[in-house]
Amino acid sequence: MPEIRRGLGRGLSALLDEVERPAIGGPHPAGFAELPIDMIKPGPEQPRRRFDEAELEELAQSIRVNGVLQPILVRPDGRAQGGYEIVAGERRWRAAQRTGARTVPALVRTLSDAEALEIAIIENVHRADLSPVEEAEGYRALISRLGRSQGQIGDTVGKSRAHVANALRLLQLPEPVLEHLRQGRLTAGQVRPFIGRPDAERLAARVLERRLTARQAESLAREGAKARPRLRTAKDADTLALESDLGEVLGLEVEIRDAGGAGEVRIRYRTLEQLDDVCRRLTRG
Repeated sequence: MPEIRRGLGRGLSALLDEVERPAIGGPHPAGFAELPIDMIKPGPEQPRRRFDEAELEELAQSIRVNGVLQPILVRPDGRAQGGYEIVAGERRWRAAQRTGARTVPALVRTLSDAEALEIAIIENVHRADLSPVEEAEGYRALISRLGRSQGQIGDTVGKSRAHVANALRLLQLPEPVLEHLRQGRLTAGQVRPFIGRPDAERLAARVLERRLTARQAESLAREGAKARPRLRTAKDADTLALESDLGEVLGLEVEIRDAGGAGEVRIRYRTLEQLDDVCRRLTRG
């Protein structure tokens, strides 16, 4: 479906612009439909898992006054006759439910699982309230399920490859630290210095307890590193720079062990998806 592919990088607004928008309060033109709200369900590929209650209520109040101004994007649900699955716009659908609305304006498209996944992730990545973990998990899904590279993802969502790589690295943190990120108790900047650290959970708890800034968290990580005994001799600047460059490309921690021109390169991964991504890069034609 070429028209869908053209719109992916521009988000849901590009898809909606392919059909003339209806006037507020007027009939919907071809391509749009007023769908029964109880025949619609959230899509399983939705990156967003948490919805702020206050923001939902604020949106619901706006809908009570103005209605749903932007249609949601749905696709037919093959498992429920006459049903639809949300691809983008779940927050508007949830808010409309609170108003007691019986129908919601929607743009219906026949989309494959891959297209639905990509559109849902791209649309949500640009939302300010998407947690860093939800964003990273969306990127990981694009890599593991659609075979996208970090560079391709960056081009599609309008982010740099380094941004995508840094987002993915957050998933190396322990689950308790990721939960702090999901709930908004800590920011990505506050926990990023602890990636790859065995004491990451303890350090994150200290940041939370002391309400440290991101810069103070970096200082805390450096202090902890100095306190740990060094088992290896210091590396030269060229080796450290090469480790950093490889780590940026792969989005993973890379260690180079050199002894007189011979040695080994170690790449640390935390999930099978990360291992698959490395294998795909190494075997690419």
